Amino acid sequence: MHRYKVWNSAMPTTSAIAKVATGTSIKTMLQLATPSTRQIQLISWGYSFDAGPSSAGVVELIQTDVAATVTQHVASGVQPLDPNAPASLLTLGTTATGYTATAEGTTTASRVLDAVEVAPSSSSAPSVCYSYQWMPDERPIIAVSKFLRVRATMGSSVNMLAWVCFDE
Repeated sequence: MHRYKVWNSAMPTTSAIAKVATGTSIKTMLQLATPSTRQIQLISWGYSFDAGPSSAGVVELIQTDVAATVTQHVASGVQPLDPNAPASLLTLGTTATGYTATAEGTTTASRVLDAVEVAPSSSSAPSVCYSYQWMPDERPIIAVSKFLRVRATMGSSVNMLAWVCFDE
């Protein structure tokens, strides 16, 4: 097994990693597409906002049967944590592994793996961060030919970074 981490942004090179605006309706911020030959096992996931939302929202980690239309990731955007590991086998494409959805698709079957309610911010808590790491015996497995999504439904648009760490 090899371990990888992927963000809802292009691989940063000469500039910092880019944050993505959530908008005010459901939006897939990050999507991973498993190939027909390999499943993945989740290790951890998380997100942060550069400012707290002015109204409540929800961020969810789900497995779906239908892809959102996203900005396609490139192979270097799915980073192996071991520099000697091979490139990930995730399927890349605008309806596969990517970020910042422009269309959600019509999901007919899903599995909720985690969901977090995001409370409105106050002046004493201007930003929100969340991360979760599963215990080894409870790590979710994403089946072959399925989609893992980090989705945000926010009452007010905020800029978000989201990431997923997994083994394949």
